[in-house]
Amino acid sequence: MFLQGFVGQPTNVSMGSGSPFNLRGGQMADLIVSELQGRFYENAYRGNLFSDGVSINALTANTITLVAATTPILGVWNPTTSPVNLAIQQAALTCVANNLTSGAGPGVFVWASSVGNGAISTGKAPFNRKTLANAGSQAKGMSFTALTGLTNNLVIIEEADFPTPSGLIYTTIGSVGLMPAFTAKQDFDGSLIVPPGGILALLNTTSCTTFSVAGRLMWAEVPI
Repeated sequence: MFLQGFVGQPTNVSMGSGSPFNLRGGQMADLIVSELQGRFYENAYRGNLFSDGVSINALTANTITLVAATTPILGVWNPTTSPVNLAIQQAALTCVANNLTSGAGPGVFVWASSVGNGAISTGKAPFNRKTLANAGSQAKGMSFTALTGLTNNLVIIEEADFPTPSGLIYTTIGSVGLMPAFTAKQDFDGSLIVPPGGILALLNTTSCTTFSVAGRLMWAEVPI
């Protein structure tokens, strides 16, 4: 049995709610769809879309570690008792120099993870992107929050798609010199899942206190 579609403009382009419609195809047997709302609207409207993030925070020695004292730049923990997967949708980061003197850059930004964690005692309520309230999530936001009670150390899994100042020592910047902010967005679109017991954390790789960051991590909570 085959489903058949219609190539070209449908005859009835204005249909009421509950009306049947023909699937629309292209000349290469490709399915043509239109987007009524933005790609995140459905999850947001259903109350399943959450974020955790930070305003301006200075990097520290603990934003590069992999242990319980780690304070992820951006992070989320899905408790072992959670009935949902966290489907990561998007992350964004801005990195800016906060001290126009000599110092170390933050190095490369990386994503790290850990599984089997059921005893984290820290974390905060994520932001619901429908209700605008910090409530309703199964997860805990861990951005710039120590992973107290971590069962298994973090492991770096891949680089992050964020530009970075050099990891080398830079010399004193003159009073009229400016170092531009570095900002970028990484789209996951559900291609990375944090299961119950899992932690996802964004880290830098060079110990640094002379740069500050702001950013967000956004995910959809999908019943298992």
